[in-house]
Amino acid sequence: MNNKELEKLLETLRQELKNTQGVDERGAELLRGLDEDLHHLLAGKESSPASMLDRWNDSLDHFKITHPALTRLLSDLMTSLSNAGI
Repeated sequence: MNNKELEKLLETLRQELKNTQGVDERGAELLRGLDEDLHHLLAGKESSPASMLDRWNDSLDHFKITHPALTRLLSDLMTSLSNAGI
């Protein structure tokens, strides 16, 4: 996956995060963390891959029932990042 495709996928997920409604307090916290991680990735800033992966896995677990579209996008992004060696 090239950088342009990755940026498009990140931006799609960011838009989904902005449009996600009906989340509890924990979900809102997870969304803020995801948005911050995405901002860092889009800006090319270094971040801790282990802590980012933990947050993303927590988000997958938290949203898998209530927000399937968000979960699918997040899962696709994590797969793409892994395949890209990130």
